[in-house]
Amino acid sequence: MEFPYSISDLKSICDDKHIIFTRHSRKRCAERGITLDDIEKAIMTGKIIETYADDKPFPSCLICGIDKERLYIHVVLSSDKQFIYIITSYHPDNNKWTESYTIRK
Repeated sequence: MEFPYSISDLKSICDDKHIIFTRHSRKRCAERGITLDDIEKAIMTGKIIETYADDKPFPSCLICGIDKERLYIHVVLSSDKQFIYIITSYHPDNNKWTESYTIRK
């Protein structure tokens, strides 16, 4: 199964009532200073750049967007079309990503 949703599908449910952080993502976001507002902004400004069809319990994807400080941010998430489950989020390393932060070097 490939990632079954479009970025438009994700944007349509992107609000604080429909975003759930995994324990791992809550810890990593806190360590990295990434907030719920950053995640929401990234989804609303972003695009899907990679998909992970075999992830469980739902396929997941990597979104590249812009956070509230206007920095590039990556968000790995899954969804059941009712909720968005945040797996992790980080500011991409320019040593590992091209200038647009959408293609791995």
